[in-house]
Amino acid sequence: MDTQPKLSPAQNLLLRSAARRADGRVIPPDTLRGGVRVKVLAALLQRGWIEPADDGQVMTDAGYAAIEQQRPAPPDDVQPTDTIGDLQLLEGISVRPGTKLAALVVALRRPQGATSLQLMLATGWQPHTVRGAISGMLRKKLGLNVVLAHNDTGERVYRVV
Repeated sequence: MDTQPKLSPAQNLLLRSAARRADGRVIPPDTLRGGVRVKVLAALLQRGWIEPADDGQVMTDAGYAAIEQQRPAPPDDVQPTDTIGDLQLLEGISVRPGTKLAALVVALRRPQGATSLQLMLATGWQPHTVRGAISGMLRKKLGLNVVLAHNDTGERVYRVV
């Protein structure tokens, strides 16, 4: 007998994408709008597969079990670091907080910078749109000095210096 709970395609998508994130945050895609978004999130909350968090929802252990996965164990060797607030990273830049462009600036102003994939996930944009925003908005219009380097694995890493 199959004990796997019945998931709608939208619920399955949300839970599986949240399971890939280290913090288990549930971030609905932009294509999931209006009443559908509300119904899907309400169903997940009602079943106990997600729970409210500070800035949205996170997966519970029951949510991981619903998609037959286990919550990833936090790494033991992680050292706590001084976190820089997102608003501190936006100081002196005329970008409205909470926008995709602000998310791009915040990611680029972090000391380690951001890879192309991280920028795509932060904004929901395609690679050519990320590169165009860096070139057009950040470099030309805002005058930020964005440098491109390659990390050990060969990925592009952008950073504001």
